[in-house]
Amino acid sequence: MMNAVRSYLLPHFRLAADCCSAVGSAALAIAPVGLSITTRASLGAMALISAPATAQSAQSVTYRQEISHNAALCSARDRSSVMVTVTGVKNSTGTVRVQSYRGVKDEWLKKGKWLNRIELPARAGTMTVCMPVPGPGTYGIAVRHDVNNNRKTDLSTDGGAMSNNPSLNIFNLGKPSYKKTQFQIGRGSTPITINMRYR
Repeated sequence: MMNAVRSYLLPHFRLAADCCSAVGSAALAIAPVGLSITTRASLGAMALISAPATAQSAQSVTYRQEISHNAALCSARDRSSVMVTVTGVKNSTGTVRVQSYRGVKDEWLKKGKWLNRIELPARAGTMTVCMPVPGPGTYGIAVRHDVNNNRKTDLSTDGGAMSNNPSLNIFNLGKPSYKKTQFQIGRGSTPITINMRYR
């Protein structure tokens, strides 16, 4: 019976390993020899299913990139970007800073974990910023209006806001969970609107 099962399954998993993913074949190779063929097959199938997630998490990411604003990037269909519309900018004094993060717990608003930063002279009313990102995935955007341009956060004067416009209060200290700010980006440009808030 076991020989019959083995002879039926092995060609299928050889084909899957050859055609679908090196990850799956690696899982079959490292599974202990003493395991049943069905158990080894399950390990290979699980590896194949998880391969896309592994590839996404292994995507090359460079942090702390200060870049110039280039609106044309949001017209490129073969690149990933976010067209950020910032509304409610209080005045035309100081600088508006837009930063992108990966939308994961270990990186959202963590020091040194921002991906790209764009700074522009503040313009009262509505501003539009094209923010490029490394590729499709889950991200979050944070915006700050440094009114007096001292590169510090002055709670009494500066404004701030984030993707999905979560509530900001003394309980979350202006740092809402990544779950409330994360959103998906595919190929091409993804439009979002962020509403500035001031004290």
